[in-house]
Amino acid sequence: MKIISYNVNGIRAAINKGFLDWLQSADPDVICLQEIKANKEQLDLSVFENVGYPYHYWYSAEKKGYSGVAILSKTQPNSVTYGTGIDYMDAEGRNLRADFDTCSIMSLYLPSGTNIARLEHKLTYMADFQKYINALKHEVPNLIICGDYNICHEAIDIHDPIRNAKVSGFLPVEREWIGEFIDSGFIDSFRFFNKEPHNYSWWSYRANARANNKGWRIDYNMVAKPLQEKLKRAVILPEAKHSDHCPILVEIED
Repeated sequence: MKIISYNVNGIRAAINKGFLDWLQSADPDVICLQEIKANKEQLDLSVFENVGYPYHYWYSAEKKGYSGVAILSKTQPNSVTYGTGIDYMDAEGRNLRADFDTCSIMSLYLPSGTNIARLEHKLTYMADFQKYINALKHEVPNLIICGDYNICHEAIDIHDPIRNAKVSGFLPVEREWIGEFIDSGFIDSFRFFNKEPHNYSWWSYRANARANNKGWRIDYNMVAKPLQEKLKRAVILPEAKHSDHCPILVEIED
């Protein structure tokens, strides 16, 4: 099973930049999207069906043009869960889960901490999300949580760890949280296979950052430890350029 996670920074904009041709070529079994910035009523859903994804699920924010996640699949999931049941999370359309026979795949868009108020919101979200996942794991042990976590874990995951040490996304409290999240029973699938530096999944639009590879690795396919023996490969796909993020892929045995 080939699973891709991709923060598209607006699904309509991504489609205009060739997203559908890329999707057909990449050919994942399941793709998790974040920051779709649209309601499904604003989309021609047949375009996804035409490239091989008849099963598509959309969870938009209450605020139009903001946040939102989706899951597109070649095969029909056994069940789909919209949100977490935690009101303030669900208002922003940040969690969507599809359960399959061998695993359960979640598309996650964790908030950014762009100012003090949003950082407090992010920290609250992180704590509540950890509690939610701790409980969910008892019911659904074979979780794969794909998405934009808006956090770099280690210095290797960011192009300038010294200058960014006080920037949200690389704050000590955020790094500690994601480390503890992994330690709670998950595998950072990319780092499981690749220990090399200079591998990023997001670049600022400013200062030619992508061309100079001055990026951050803030997108993860976190795989629950019971699935470790089924991990086959995990890669970043920087050649896809429909967003300020790029897709990330994990492959597991069915």
